[in-house]
Amino acid sequence: MHDPADESPIHPPNRFGMVASDDTDRQTDAGSFWGTDYVRRMHAELGKDACRKLAIFELPEGFLLSVVVPVFNESGTVTSVVDRLRATGLPMQIILIDDGSKDGTLEAMSTLEHDPDVIVIAHEKNRGKGAAIRSGFAQATGDIVVIQDADREYDPSDFRYLLQPLIAGEADVAYGTRYGHYDRQLSPWWHQTVNGLITLLASIAIGIRLSDVETCYKMVPRKHLQKIMPDLQECRFGIEIEVTARLARLGLRFTERPIRYQHRWYDEGKKIGWRDGVGALWCIVKYGLFRR
Repeated sequence: MHDPADESPIHPPNRFGMVASDDTDRQTDAGSFWGTDYVRRMHAELGKDACRKLAIFELPEGFLLSVVVPVFNESGTVTSVVDRLRATGLPMQIILIDDGSKDGTLEAMSTLEHDPDVIVIAHEKNRGKGAAIRSGFAQATGDIVVIQDADREYDPSDFRYLLQPLIAGEADVAYGTRYGHYDRQLSPWWHQTVNGLITLLASIAIGIRLSDVETCYKMVPRKHLQKIMPDLQECRFGIEIEVTARLARLGLRFTERPIRYQHRWYDEGKKIGWRDGVGALWCIVKYGLFRR
C-alpha cells in the first residue's frame, strides 16, 4: 500500500524568498530573514548589488519599528492588517487607535489588546485621522515610526524598501510613492489628477519635490518626529501636509520608494472626500507659504 498523497497546497516563495503556509507552525521564522546569517548567505549567493536592489539587509541589534494604525469603522479588516504586519517578520510595536468607530471595530481590536506587540487606544468620539495619528505618535517607542492604514489598500511588505535607505544612513525620511512606477494598480483618473495637483502645490510651497504627498506610508526615525510632535495641530487628513512641512523645515533628507496600492471605492468604506482636498489646499498655504 502506498501512503496517501499529500494534498496540501504548495505555496511559491514570495518576493522575500519566504514560503507561505496555512499552518503557522510550519512557517519559516520570518525574523531570520533580517538576521546576519541570512544576509551574509544572500550576499554570497546573489552578490551585494543584487541584494541592494532586492532590499536584503541586516537590521541593527535591538531594532524596533513602531507602526501607527489609525482606525475608523474597519471592523472587517483591522485584525487582518495586524496579521499582514506581523508577516513581515520585523520587530514591531503595533499601535491601534480606534477613532470613535460605530461598527464593532473596537471590539475586534480588543481581542488583540493583551498581545505583547500591540497597544490599543480608543477615542470616545471621532476626532479625525490626524488626531488618531498624533495619539499613536505619543505612544511610539520604536527607533523608526511609520503610519499604516487599516483598510488593506497598502501592503506592509513594502516596509523593507522604505527602511533600507534609513538603516543605511542614506536618507532621514522615506515616503512610499503610489505613482510613477509600473508595479501598481491604476487609480481613477480624477483621483490621480487631484493627488498630483495637491502634491505639486505642496512641493512648491514646502520646497521639496515629491510625487505623492498624500501617501499613507511616511517612515520617520522617532528622534525626528519628537522634534515636531509638540507643534502638530491637524485633526483630519491635513496631517499629511503638516507632517511633511514640519519635517522639511528641519532640513532632513527625503527619499521616495515605490509601493503597491490597491485602490478601494466609497461603497467599500473609503472615507477621504472633496472637503479633505479643500482642507489640504488650506494646509499647503498654512504650513507651506505661511510656515505656521
